[in-house]
Amino acid sequence: MRSHANSLQPLTKDQENRQMRELVRNVKTAARRVVVAGGILATGAFFSQTALGQSQPWTVELSHLGTYESGLFDEGGAEIGAYDARSERIFVTNAGDNSMDVLDASDPENLTLDLTVDLSSYGGGPNSVAVYRGIVAVAVQADEKTDNGSVVFFNTDGDFLNSVEVGALPDMVTFTHNGQYLLVANEGEPNDDYDVDPEGSVSIIDMKGRISQLSSSDVSTVSFTSLNSATLDGSIRIFGPDATVAQDLEPEYIAVSHDSKYAYVTLQENNAIAVIDIKRASLLSIFGLGFKDHSATGNGIDASDRDDEINIANWPVYGMYMPDALAAYHYRGDDYLVTANEGDARDYDGFAEEERVKDLTLDPTAFPDADDLQENEEIGRLTVTTVNGDTDGDGDYDELYAFGARSFSIFATDGTLVYDSQDDFEQITALLYPDDFNSTNDENGSFDNRSDNKGPEPEGLTLGTIKGRTYAFIGLERMGGVMVYDITDPSAPSFVEYVNNRDFSGDAEDGTAGDLGPEGILFVDKSSSPTNSPLLIVTNEVSGTTTVYEINSVQSGSSKSVSEDLTVAGELEAISPNPATTDATISFEMKREGRVSIEIVTARGEKVATLLDEERGAGENSATLNFSELPQGAYFSRLTIDGHITSVRPIQIVR
Repeated sequence: MRSHANSLQPLTKDQENRQMRELVRNVKTAARRVVVAGGILATGAFFSQTALGQSQPWTVELSHLGTYESGLFDEGGAEIGAYDARSERIFVTNAGDNSMDVLDASDPENLTLDLTVDLSSYGGGPNSVAVYRGIVAVAVQADEKTDNGSVVFFNTDGDFLNSVEVGALPDMVTFTHNGQYLLVANEGEPNDDYDVDPEGSVSIIDMKGRISQLSSSDVSTVSFTSLNSATLDGSIRIFGPDATVAQDLEPEYIAVSHDSKYAYVTLQENNAIAVIDIKRASLLSIFGLGFKDHSATGNGIDASDRDDEINIANWPVYGMYMPDALAAYHYRGDDYLVTANEGDARDYDGFAEEERVKDLTLDPTAFPDADDLQENEEIGRLTVTTVNGDTDGDGDYDELYAFGARSFSIFATDGTLVYDSQDDFEQITALLYPDDFNSTNDENGSFDNRSDNKGPEPEGLTLGTIKGRTYAFIGLERMGGVMVYDITDPSAPSFVEYVNNRDFSGDAEDGTAGDLGPEGILFVDKSSSPTNSPLLIVTNEVSGTTTVYEINSVQSGSSKSVSEDLTVAGELEAISPNPATTDATISFEMKREGRVSIEIVTARGEKVATLLDEERGAGENSATLNFSELPQGAYFSRLTIDGHITSVRPIQIVR
């Protein structure tokens, strides 16, 4: 069920949480390590209850094929991509150069630039691109972003076909599955002084006729003016200075139902989703997404960038889901919505809502331990909104609301929460990258930098169906990389792997740090792929790179790794059998000779056994390990070479 603020009681002097925070303070050490408050008290807290899921005969693994570098650092050199199967080209928006780069992907291992389309004559810059059967649609904002923008159409050779006017700040475009309509999310952001605030809207462009004859009469606009005097769900945030509801709502992203009848639109700053009838161009409904209780077991966050450690714990804070990307899929007769819960604050010269907890006055009844909580090492550094939380209007804060949920979620189309990945993302990255946890995306050596803000920031999202199973691919904007989950059953997703084509030893500005700031994620099915295998295309805004992964189907228990590192010295290749009872054979590849250890860690990141510790040579290796001394449960096998963790894979022990 959805959780709303009015159904959650603010934490007072919760004895269990206070004891846990005190325990965490007492066991802190100078070394960076993982502290999981929920996991100390309850087993299985490392992942949400369904994270490991039930064993399936097939799963997937991603392998890096190739990367194209635009040469632009932190200028939006590669933001959103679209793929055309006929021409085998990738179309990438390049905001830094106000252009569209067209890449030859016929050989994904050697991506090359075919041509560049200059967009400067059409407006202030591209925000999104979509392709359908040889027609390329680019959303271009006006030179003054509060003016109406346009959608510009090209063929796959970059030749201009037509353009139409849409709403202010067109931020995302997508075709319906049948190609009959093109949908545009017009975000309608205010100017920096917040004295001009255009209405947000969705443009629906009828694409059934010839593209050359397309005109304004083919463009319908769905506005939100009908909601200006409506009573809305309490978790829908309407708070812009002097703004009407229609001005305040800011469409961010659009997903289309399996039958192309409905559009689902994220309203990120508003913590809501709108539902639109596409053919009738009418608004059907809007629902709020509720709030995530970070004091609940499994919902922990690392809230401080000043404690010099990984400290994923429960805190008396609510998270506003505030999703960016959205996808829809069909399961047993119903549509479900998958959201990447990034979070986004309004921060303008004329209005800003962010503040740190330490700078707020907290209600002494709601927060009797405020002095402790407001320390930098606790949640004092955490940025929260000043708009929500003063429930009685007396000037102090009775509740605290942070931006985003550091997770992905699955909702029913009526807004019911079906699944949330809880604190998986921070827990997984903490295990795999303990020295680079919650790094920012424009510099290395930034351990813990984003803990006080939105953590790893899940932003991009796409779905793909492989061998009858549905997978979600979620990009982490700050930490980098892609999380992969099997979401075939929306009530029981399972974690598959995490890949990160980032080199934490490289220099971001010099272009040696790999992929930084994944923004767009695109799935290419087998029938459309130049390799005859499904592909994942990731466009990275900060590094200006476009990377292609091949998605391979493998038998469960034989995937290579949950981590793929640019400088990896070796990787786990197979565990068989898995689940295991007593003995299992682990196969691994060594890129060079070295000291290899295979350690078994719990779901809390605690090492419970070292089953191999010896010198091994380069090449293929294997070892038969005995698990008879370990109790039944879910664990991770961790391959360490010369003291460096190179890969981690889940293993289940059964009796």
